[in-house]
Amino acid sequence: MSSIDSGPQGLTRRSSRSAAAPSFSTEVFDHEVVPSSLGSIVPILRVATEIEPERPRVAYLCRFYAFEKADRLDPNSSGRGVRQFKTGLLQRLERENSSSLASRVKKSDAREIQSFYQQYYQNYVRALDKGEQADRAQLGKAYQTAGVLFEVLCAVNKTEKVEEVAPEIIAAATDVQEKKEIYTPYNILPLDSAGATQSIMQLEEVKASVAALWNTRGLNWPSEFERQRQKAGDLDLLDWLRAMFGFQRDNVRNQREHLILLLANNHTSLDPKPGPLNKLDERAIDAIMDKLFKNYRTWCKFLGRKHSLRLPQGQQEIQQRKILYMGLYLLIWGEAANVRFMPECLCYIFHNMAYELHGLLAGNVSIVTGENIKPSYGGDDESFLRKVITPIYHVIEKESKKSKHGKAPHSSWCNYDDLNEYFWSTDCFHLGWPMRDDGDFFKSTRDAVAKGRKGFNTKSESTGKSYFVETRTFWHIFRSFDRLWTFYILALQAMIIIAWHHNISVADIFRMKMLHDLSSIFITASFLRFLQSVLDLILNFPGYHRWKFTDVLRNVLKILVSLAWAILLPLFYVHSFVAPNKIRDVLSKVHEVKGAPTLYVVVVILYLLPNLLAAVLFIFPMLRRWIENSDWHVIRLLLWWSQDGYLRVPRIYVGRGMHESQFSLLKYTIFWVLLLCSKFAFSYFVQIKPLVKPTKDIMNIRHVKYAWHEFFPQAKKHYGAVVSLWAPVVLVYFMDTQIWYAIYSTLYGGLVGAFDRLGEIRTLGMLRSRFQSLPGAFNTCLVPSDKTKKRGFSLSKRFAEVSASRRTEAAKFAQIWNEVICSFREEDLISDREMDMLLVPYSSDPSLKIIQWPPFLLASKIPIALDMAAQFRSRDADLWKRICTDEYMKCAVIECYESFKHLLNILVVGENEKRMIGIIIKEIESSISKNTFLENFRMSPLPTLCKKFVELVEILKVGDPSKRDTVVLLLQDMFEVVTRDMMVNEIRELAELGHGNKDSMSRNQLFAGTHPKPSIIFPPVVTAEWEEQVRRLYILLTVKESASDVPTNLEARRRVAFFANSLFMDMPRAPRVRKMLAFSVMTPYYSEETVYSKSDLEMENEDDEWNNFMERVNCKNESEVRENEENILHLRHWVSLRGQTLCRTVRGMMYYRRALKLQAFLDMATEEEILKGYKAFTVPSEEDKKSQRSTYAQLEAVADMKFTYVATCQNYGNQKRSGDRRATDILNLMVNNPALRVAYIDEVEEGENGKVQKVYYSVLVKAVDTLDQEIYRIKLPGSAKVGEGKPENQNHAIIFSRGEALQTIDMNQDNYLEEALKMRNLLQEFKEDHGVRPPSILGVREHIFTGSVSSLAWFMSNQETSFVTIGQRVLARPLKVRFHYGHPDVFDRLFHITRGGISKASVGINLSEDIFAGFNSTLRRGNVTHHEYIQVGKGRDVGLNQISLFEAKVACGNGEQTLSRDVYRLGHRFDFFRMLSCYFTTVGFYISSVVVVITVYVFLYGRLYLSLSGLEAAIMKFARSKGDTALRTVMASQSLVQIGLLMALPMIMEIGLERGFRSAVSDMIIMQLQLAAVFFTFSLGTKVHYFGRTVLHGGAKYRATGRGFVVRHEKFAENYRMYSRSHFVKGMELMILLIAYKVYGSAAGDNKIVDDWDDWSKWMNNRGGIGVPATKSWESWWEEEQEHLHFTGFLGRFWEVVLSLRFFLYQYGIIYQLHVANGDKSIVVYGLSWLVIAAVIIILKIVSMGRKKFSADFQLMFRLLKLILFIGFMVTLVMLFVFLSLTVGDIFASLLAFIPTGWALLAISQALRPVVKALGMWGSVKALGRGYEYMMGLVMFLPVAILAWFPFVSEFQTRLLFNQAFSRGLQIQRILAGGKKNK
Repeated sequence: MSSIDSGPQGLTRRSSRSAAAPSFSTEVFDHEVVPSSLGSIVPILRVATEIEPERPRVAYLCRFYAFEKADRLDPNSSGRGVRQFKTGLLQRLERENSSSLASRVKKSDAREIQSFYQQYYQNYVRALDKGEQADRAQLGKAYQTAGVLFEVLCAVNKTEKVEEVAPEIIAAATDVQEKKEIYTPYNILPLDSAGATQSIMQLEEVKASVAALWNTRGLNWPSEFERQRQKAGDLDLLDWLRAMFGFQRDNVRNQREHLILLLANNHTSLDPKPGPLNKLDERAIDAIMDKLFKNYRTWCKFLGRKHSLRLPQGQQEIQQRKILYMGLYLLIWGEAANVRFMPECLCYIFHNMAYELHGLLAGNVSIVTGENIKPSYGGDDESFLRKVITPIYHVIEKESKKSKHGKAPHSSWCNYDDLNEYFWSTDCFHLGWPMRDDGDFFKSTRDAVAKGRKGFNTKSESTGKSYFVETRTFWHIFRSFDRLWTFYILALQAMIIIAWHHNISVADIFRMKMLHDLSSIFITASFLRFLQSVLDLILNFPGYHRWKFTDVLRNVLKILVSLAWAILLPLFYVHSFVAPNKIRDVLSKVHEVKGAPTLYVVVVILYLLPNLLAAVLFIFPMLRRWIENSDWHVIRLLLWWSQDGYLRVPRIYVGRGMHESQFSLLKYTIFWVLLLCSKFAFSYFVQIKPLVKPTKDIMNIRHVKYAWHEFFPQAKKHYGAVVSLWAPVVLVYFMDTQIWYAIYSTLYGGLVGAFDRLGEIRTLGMLRSRFQSLPGAFNTCLVPSDKTKKRGFSLSKRFAEVSASRRTEAAKFAQIWNEVICSFREEDLISDREMDMLLVPYSSDPSLKIIQWPPFLLASKIPIALDMAAQFRSRDADLWKRICTDEYMKCAVIECYESFKHLLNILVVGENEKRMIGIIIKEIESSISKNTFLENFRMSPLPTLCKKFVELVEILKVGDPSKRDTVVLLLQDMFEVVTRDMMVNEIRELAELGHGNKDSMSRNQLFAGTHPKPSIIFPPVVTAEWEEQVRRLYILLTVKESASDVPTNLEARRRVAFFANSLFMDMPRAPRVRKMLAFSVMTPYYSEETVYSKSDLEMENEDDEWNNFMERVNCKNESEVRENEENILHLRHWVSLRGQTLCRTVRGMMYYRRALKLQAFLDMATEEEILKGYKAFTVPSEEDKKSQRSTYAQLEAVADMKFTYVATCQNYGNQKRSGDRRATDILNLMVNNPALRVAYIDEVEEGENGKVQKVYYSVLVKAVDTLDQEIYRIKLPGSAKVGEGKPENQNHAIIFSRGEALQTIDMNQDNYLEEALKMRNLLQEFKEDHGVRPPSILGVREHIFTGSVSSLAWFMSNQETSFVTIGQRVLARPLKVRFHYGHPDVFDRLFHITRGGISKASVGINLSEDIFAGFNSTLRRGNVTHHEYIQVGKGRDVGLNQISLFEAKVACGNGEQTLSRDVYRLGHRFDFFRMLSCYFTTVGFYISSVVVVITVYVFLYGRLYLSLSGLEAAIMKFARSKGDTALRTVMASQSLVQIGLLMALPMIMEIGLERGFRSAVSDMIIMQLQLAAVFFTFSLGTKVHYFGRTVLHGGAKYRATGRGFVVRHEKFAENYRMYSRSHFVKGMELMILLIAYKVYGSAAGDNKIVDDWDDWSKWMNNRGGIGVPATKSWESWWEEEQEHLHFTGFLGRFWEVVLSLRFFLYQYGIIYQLHVANGDKSIVVYGLSWLVIAAVIIILKIVSMGRKKFSADFQLMFRLLKLILFIGFMVTLVMLFVFLSLTVGDIFASLLAFIPTGWALLAISQALRPVVKALGMWGSVKALGRGYEYMMGLVMFLPVAILAWFPFVSEFQTRLLFNQAFSRGLQIQRILAGGKKNK
């Protein structure tokens, strides 16, 4: 154990705003490295560390007491790590005993600690306790420390048998004990009596909410609480609920603050404003009630039960009752742990507890006992957790264990959705209240208990799957989107029928014969419907446990009816239905009626009736919504039976009434109608029609000479050839909608983006040209106003320019603009000079009648104006007109003149001098007003005057007192230039002042006088305003070149341009900060980098940001940076803010708080304060910090009310205990950002009945001083991680979030101050009109900041950018199918916490947890929007392996989505066109990718079949003889499908829109030159491999991609492991295919290469085994690669075998082409080829067995055996050459035939592993596998090795891959040396 002798000296508290000045400690504190079972001694060790520098002996006594206490807690050292801890602490005590004794002040230990206690109490505790001025956090900590010291004091006294303690110590201890209870740790609101004076508690809305909670009138308290209430008198409504229902104390504290903040924020945002602000308005309570209980009320209505929200009569009691109901729900939710993922389960719990609450308040009496009703689950603090939540949690946990970490089939266990859906049926009420242990819900846990009691193993029952079972099969694709596939199949059938009739016109289609043929599509439709009905039954069969009779009846009837239609329609179609006589008579009479339809038409009309109903409901979505939400029994019966496309799903709780408005429906319908018209026109004229004639020709060919043994030689139509020809075309037909979607979404997205005004300001030139209207735009968007802003599109977006008279508005813009520019400087995006060029003066000068623009707009204007004036000879008006043509030049001239006057006014104080200057100025201004300035003044000396003035300003800038004489001389020179050189006529008054008066000074003494009063004040009084003015004036006068390149940094340019552009976009008007919606941000964190350590740093290259950093830390070169520890801390911080670290994310998110404080200041400040500037309040004095009434305190309070940031570092507790550096880094983040909160899961070992067991807690901590302080500790029913890690992590911490909105931010994200300023506007979107339903998720665009690291990162960045901008823009508008894609989206928090949370967590199926939140939100009648006027930064993976892992993760997630109930329900509940949108933008993209790859295989295998069978030769011969060009063309065509290239269309459009189309075209060309097409094709292979494998076998898991800048050489073995199965195997297969078709068809540095070869060879030869990782041994990796086959079902194995059969085609086709076959086409030849394979296998087996048996003891015999085999082989080969005409070509052809066969045998053996193992052949299979891996490795390795010999290849590769990084000067290697040292 590490021992640390001093406190954390490196840690100092600072304001969260100064990001440029971090404070870090690198120590891992010894007082935190404590086993979990000894957690109670941590405070003692903390105190010891704190006081050690002052009193080492007292610190020693504290540690000794801690050791004693540890020994008492765990005397046997049975807890994990306890023995080591005790040993380490004892060793330290022994080591420090003598040294601490030597430093002891008093004679004994007892006296020593007593004196120190008194000293600490008087000098520290009492000194801090200054009433309102006291630092609350410091004082609370001091009382805690004093409490610990007294505890140690008592222990020392007891040891030394000191019986008497001084009375003053006892008095102090009593005071400390009382105050300790008062000064409890708090999160945001200090709700104890000591916190009443805090600024946040003085807010009227908080007072009103607290008063409402304290209204406990009329409540009966239990006796123990009554006593506490009498004593303390501060118990409220939530305390009463705790007393009645047994909630945990900290849960009550947490939800109390939560509820108060909800009520207070709602109260203050009411419109119209509430009457008395200090009385809680009923509207605020009702608003929260409606949101919290909307889902509950809907649930009650769905189940036909009356809700339990019953209100009394009296008004005062109504408010109390409402708060009790809200408090009860929040307390249930706050303690529900994993049950929070089951919202309807929470509804059930609340329903019963609210009913009990009503009984308690109404005083109901039990019929049985005659006493007042008591809660079923009342009692102690944890009774609710123990009796209600824990039993339900055990069911979740038990079912989760059945999943075997996601490896078991989904059908064998119940996930969160299955368990929650138990409460969608009235059966849930059979559970009763209190819940019955023998209820169906508790089956799995009840059986486990029974099994334990009986002591033998019985088969565990299950709660059973619910309405849906996630069975692994590709049939889900058809089942979920059957309407799509039916539509496509019917359309294909119709087009083939039309094309088959040669040269048909449009009119011919409507002829009876054609219509009769076309009507056959209804027969196909009936078959497909029957298939759907059968699939519904089969795939849902594993859920039979929960089937009711009605479900079974419905399924059986569905199958029977669809089967009846599938039989009737074909019968009527072919007239083979023989009717009985009576019916025949009726039919004959019907036929006699003129124009009567045929019987088949009647049947079709009857069949289509349900579809007509669907069409009506589609056209009138309001009717649809009403029907789905109706409770009428007739409607329910209709829904139960309805066979139409929409309503085929049984009536379930979700997915009802989620249809859009008529206008939205019209928009996406037009989109899809146009798209489908294009798609079908293309399919018909390009794909289908050209194939019809060649198909007919092929079917007419006769006398084919087959090249192999044909099993059906007499078959006439050649269906094999037809299938080979049509299969690729049909596959492309099913896939190409994805391409058409890419085209249409690109066009529509570009159009919408242009109308949204994206990219209107994209360069600095555009920014400069529109800067004048920027303050007006800013005031319209970001400054609150009572005027309502009209939203919507207008062709011109003009904003009134802010005039100089509206100084307050201009000053507000200046404050915001300058804060943004300062944040750029803190981030080192700009230099000091650039910052000065960009800043607007903070404090507005009242004398100026113009707006002071930033100097970068005014640069070079003064020198130009001077030249112009010096050479001008015309009239005044003409000169002024020329100056005024440039608005910025005019402003610069006026400002410099006014600043010149202002500067002289401050500098010159002598009366005579002042009068003289006044006379000159008066003359100048008089001349200007009379237009005689050029007549009275010569302009040529003006540059000389300016030069002198610049010298003066330069001296004033430095303020060196020794330069006073120089200043005097300069003033005299300037005076002379004006009066002698410039003035044409001498002014009499001036002459009189200079010469006329005897007492006046001589001219040479002007400005030089010192007695009795100085003439000038130098140096002047320096204020921030003065410094700013002088610096600005100097820039205006001296900068001669244009500042068109300011800022130079590309990122700074992009950000400032986007911010300026966004102000011209359509956004809601910002409310005042007090009226805005409160929100939280949450970041899940596991164990990624927080801050890079010193060892991670590496120095290379240069860029502008690095130079800016060096300037900020005052270092001239890199070596200086490393010279002191403080600079190294700055460097660590700087590097961390350029990686994907938690540090960067926290910095970015804390900008929200900084922005809120600035905006709150502008809201509440007076005009005088605004003109004075915000800068004055950013660095408050110590007095302001302590005063609760200061502006600083009020700003902090408002920011706390509106913003909460929680980092969910789930492992923080374990990291602290293990001494992990990351724990220290997280603590540093909290210290540097006091508003940051960290939530973690604490695993504590607690002993109970002699057993040690783990207990889990959700804990929230904050930083106080330099340590973390625990705020809340809420016990959990068990381990929080039952499902997927990230959603479980979010779920445990969501109870600590606050407000009505919640932004989910990932660990790889960043934020910017200028974007944080627009958060108020974004949150207002929740109150805007967005269609039928208000938004539940606000989508936000992202900026990918990792694009410049490498070319791959650039491709990925562009791809991702197009998805998060144009892609999601189209999804939201017009398609209305945007879901939640993670990261910066803002949730309606109350909507989601009552509907299952912000993600789903079931193992495996919810791998892509984010998108399921969007699915869930949409199914529960939410509305997801997308907004592009605000952006958040995001990092992406930058290395090939990282990108592949990410693609694999997403593809696996999509594979699981394909099987999920959410996708199935969306596919059935959406109308047809919205369903198309949903399909092609979610799983459809991956299915299309799979189809692309299958198309390639089908095309090549089809061609191979044609060539090997001899059909191709026969067809080509026929085509040549007949001169059939069409047939020859078709046979020679090659299906080119490149989905990746067309997927780049949205990318080009978005780049064009935002950066100009010239940039888009050049970027596209560069990307193609850098082989982007290859990368996207490679990426397609990754997607397809993992998607297909997941759907078929499962095995989806989270893949950590890492967050670093991975720009390094990866070893070949690593690449081989990663890409062998997904790419190399398939590549080899395609290569062999192409070689076979070609043969038989008729139509980096060398040293690294050597190292890689050695590494790969070593890896291949290493044996596997238990504990050997895949990275060390091929065997382990091979086993891991087959892991998915261990857990797959029968169907998975079956399809794996079927897919492997394709490899046998090579052998079958090629052996008949061999010369050795002599043209024999009998099946015997094929049989003999298998004999050869068998012989080879036997020989290899003999060698293998020989090696095992003889190689050690009978080496000679083994060598003889090998010799005999070799001779035999050679003899056989010679005989074949001589007697059977074997050729060398035959040998190569045999390899081409047998290699795929061997691979097929290997794949089949792996799929049938249990059978092969039983046969004892697994060793041979493994040997065969190793052989193939060697072969593939060599094929992959050889070209790389050959290229490695040429040095230019390495250089080319580097430039190709990292071109972006080189061109932009980014220091990749410097940022991180990530593993470089050992690579």
